[in-house]
Amino acid sequence: MSKSNSMQIDLFREQILAAAKNETRLSIEGGGTKSWYGNANSYAKLDTRPYSGILEYQPEELVITACTGTPLKEIEAALAEKNQVLAFEPPHFGESATFGGAIAAGLAGPGRISVGNLRDFVLGARIMDGKGQDLAFGGKVMKNVAGYDVSRLLPGSMGTLSLLLEASVKVLPRAAATTSLRCNISQVRALQLLNEWAGQPLPLSASCWIGNSKGGEGELTIRLAGAAAAVKAAIPLMGAAVNATELDPSTAQTFWNDLREQHLPTFTNIKGDDTLYRLALPAACGPLTPECVNSKLVLEWHGQQRWLIAPGDDVTFASIKALANANGGHATRFKQGSNVDPSKQRFTLLSEQAHSTALEAVQKRLRAAFDPAGIFATSRLP
Repeated sequence: MSKSNSMQIDLFREQILAAAKNETRLSIEGGGTKSWYGNANSYAKLDTRPYSGILEYQPEELVITACTGTPLKEIEAALAEKNQVLAFEPPHFGESATFGGAIAAGLAGPGRISVGNLRDFVLGARIMDGKGQDLAFGGKVMKNVAGYDVSRLLPGSMGTLSLLLEASVKVLPRAAATTSLRCNISQVRALQLLNEWAGQPLPLSASCWIGNSKGGEGELTIRLAGAAAAVKAAIPLMGAAVNATELDPSTAQTFWNDLREQHLPTFTNIKGDDTLYRLALPAACGPLTPECVNSKLVLEWHGQQRWLIAPGDDVTFASIKALANANGGHATRFKQGSNVDPSKQRFTLLSEQAHSTALEAVQKRLRAAFDPAGIFATSRLP
């Protein structure tokens, strides 16, 4: 470790211990590109960006280890030189996105449905807990943990458990061949086909259906990625089933990037009193058409992740949560309009889900163990 990095860790410890002594809280933040995500707070910021740099990259082992404040684009550039990628395609939401911020947010892009979630790629982590202790968990290979793998708790924790210092993640080679197909199709038919295709040995790496919430008609885009022979064989088979056309590579790349970064019109047309809602649903869930929807629906991950814009009031959120819960999923107020009260509850609480109520006790015990003084208890994540 460099002298500057060692000094920065000491500074982090000083901040944490001072906060504990003064009974104040710290809101961990990197590039701030996802500061709008999660419940709002006005606590003092602990800036991770000074602790930056790629510590180790082993292309032959498919592992990269980096400091929490390392720019995400720096990680991806290093991987691109070796024709490798972060297969879960984390959204940046801005040029200053950091490696640690991507892990803390726990968000994944279009490729999540075929390769797994961000959490599945975290091999090990180094953290600093609320007592200023420097702790390491996991390692740099897939099977290295005896006992509970704490490093898997960090993705999606949004800085409410501990300060992430470093992480090792698995990377994958870039697909040998990639192509995208597009067709006009109803939501019902799209969900049926996607579920059928997902159960077959096809190189289906991503899907997105965008369409009318009332009439059910829309546009389905699918991405095929894998061995050149497999992609070549799948194009006529899948294309003929829906009368699809093949997109040129530039158009396809722009579309998938815009979907990942939420630059598509469906995501950007959020009025002041509206909210962008995210629904996480099981694979078998059919079409859902909330009456309150003000926009087109966006279905990703073969329908397991769905986006819609609707009024941001509590009554609307309650109805959307009830709809998601009734179908075995949950809902989130993902992004608020400018006129929506930022203090409003953003997530479906564990207590509101019958199958998750028991997790509340586990969550409390974990937070008490890692952060007994409540340094990181910013309530960004309930």
